[in-house]
Amino acid sequence: MGNRDDLLAGAKRCLREKGYDRTSVRDIATAAGVSTAAIGYHYGSREALLTQALFELLDEWGDSLGRALAPGSGDDAGTGFRRMWEGLLTQFRDHPDLWLATVELFLQAQRQPELSARLSGGVAEGWRGMAAILGSEPEDAVSDRSARTLGMMQTALMTGVMIQSLSDPAHAPTADEVLEGLGALGRLADSASPS
Repeated sequence: MGNRDDLLAGAKRCLREKGYDRTSVRDIATAAGVSTAAIGYHYGSREALLTQALFELLDEWGDSLGRALAPGSGDDAGTGFRRMWEGLLTQFRDHPDLWLATVELFLQAQRQPELSARLSGGVAEGWRGMAAILGSEPEDAVSDRSARTLGMMQTALMTGVMIQSLSDPAHAPTADEVLEGLGALGRLADSASPS
């Protein structure tokens, strides 16, 4: 690998080990085995490099997560949905570093307008991907409405449960609790729907 690739790999390692805010230019350069000046030369700034590394990490992770959460070939919709939640809760427990990185990304986007614009596109892609998994259909077949309702709602629920799981791993919700809560919310939503 060249310095540029080494820096990207080093930044990914630092993000997983230390997080966005606690990773310094020196940390990245040390992890990459290059000089600190190489960061400015290849990426312009620490922030630009960390942002690139974070989006690449999330892309890599998102692809593997999508495959892991997709329903099995013999699953009915309910079994697939339960399997999805079991898989998500396992991911929260087994890979807290990646999930914490996503939280940090949202926080950084509040201070960096260019990152915010890029993140908005990623969120919309995530909604579409989630709706595709839930509907067992290709992403390009998902309607905009389904992405903005089903995909958005599942992503919002997933994010909330993830934050709760990370903040208190010893008392993280179980798949049974999540599904029971969703059932109760579904009944409330049905009663609130206009006739």
